Amino acid sequence: VSQLRKYVSDPSHVIESDDVQVRDDLTVETMPLRIEGREVKKLRNKEIASVKVVWGGPAGENAT
Repeated sequence: VSQLRKYVSDPSHVIESDDVQVRDDLTVETMPLRIEGREVKKLRNKEIASVKVVWGGPAGENAT
């Protein structure tokens, strides 16, 4: 049984290509806006720190 659903088209999901500046190496410049949270996960022998960052750029927060 598949849990995938069919995509419903929404014109608000379209990003204007004039707003996005893509470099020659196909990267886009983004800037960190704020830090949402910090977390330290403890394993047996080590601790792993993770930080959740909200990124901003020309396309907004919802761009992928």
